[in-house]
Amino acid sequence: MAAAEQTPLTGVAWAAAPEAAPAGWTVITVTVEGAAANLGKGFGHKGGAYLCVSTGGAQAGPVVTDVQVLSDRSPQPAGYTRAAEFPEPRPAVSRKKRLYVKLLPPDAAETAVFDIKLSSKSKALPHYMKIGEMGGFAIWCKKGPVLKPSPPPIPKRQLSLQPPDSDQKSPAARCSIKRASQHEPSNIYGLSAMDGVPFTLHPKFERKLSSGSNTILADLNVKSLADIEKEYNYTFVVERTAAARLPPSIC
Repeated sequence: MAAAEQTPLTGVAWAAAPEAAPAGWTVITVTVEGAAANLGKGFGHKGGAYLCVSTGGAQAGPVVTDVQVLSDRSPQPAGYTRAAEFPEPRPAVSRKKRLYVKLLPPDAAETAVFDIKLSSKSKALPHYMKIGEMGGFAIWCKKGPVLKPSPPPIPKRQLSLQPPDSDQKSPAARCSIKRASQHEPSNIYGLSAMDGVPFTLHPKFERKLSSGSNTILADLNVKSLADIEKEYNYTFVVERTAAARLPPSIC
């Protein structure tokens, strides 16, 4: 049977017989046409060779992101491992073809293999990709995007600037709390630079203040507008003379 498509595959392997697969593995015993899917007969082996897949889902560990069928003369692709065999150890299923599997953690995988099917070589399977032929059968896989878990929503209370119990208070009560907090000594935003600094008069002015306010006013020098203009008058004579000076003539 084919693997379930709800979760990505977590492994692809060989089994000498359907009962040889460990718990958690599904053996592909028939093709899509209903024929026996024993690939060992096509290889000339007396024993069986069945493809099996594990469907533990993303929670069980890495997921299968790709499967390749290569010749035994081809080098092993980087990041791929050879498909396991049950029971182990046993002779390789094929001397001419090998099955390689690529596994990645779910967080690092963008796409994954969700299903594998076998068919005759002449059969075409819609929505499936043919990855190769082994033992007289065509091997197909179906890929899809790996769903990432969405982050938990942020509670609305964490976004509120009001006190935790402000929802149960009336608008009038909230306004009174706001006014009281503005005058509260512990509220640093209501303090000025002069809060807490005692006011004292300079000794220079204490004697004059004690003798009367007229003494202080007597020291003030009041100037009229004419006095100010006369004191700061500037005729700009030097600047005008320099500006009127003619440049030397060329002989």
